[in-house]
Amino acid sequence: MNEIVDQIATKVGIAPDVAEKALGMMLGFLQREAPDGPVAHMIQSIPGASDLVAQYNGAETGGGGLLGGLMSAIGVGGGIMGLGQALMSEGLGMGEISSLAKETISIARQHAGDSIVDEVVGSIPGLSQFV
Repeated sequence: MNEIVDQIATKVGIAPDVAEKALGMMLGFLQREAPDGPVAHMIQSIPGASDLVAQYNGAETGGGGLLGGLMSAIGVGGGIMGLGQALMSEGLGMGEISSLAKETISIARQHAGDSIVDEVVGSIPGLSQFV
């Protein structure tokens, strides 16, 4: 996973620790929003991605548990816009978020293949315009 994070950090132009968290948040978003079968296959295909998702899952809504559930219930941090807001709160600009999304999908394609990734992307309304 370190190699993937370093690759993304270099291409996007952000620090590796920010890239790691942002990648974990983005993969966690995909895991929550896409159908279980294809997204599970995609995440399992990327070395270290499952651990990254576990580490940062819920970071964009303030974490899991009661606070995360409450924020989701009142509509804070939901969907693709919530992910964008969370990534901005990590200090990323729109250009960096767009590059991060494209690099994440590129990495996923390398490891899981086009058909699985296309299925995941196609299942999330509005995502295709960002990747």
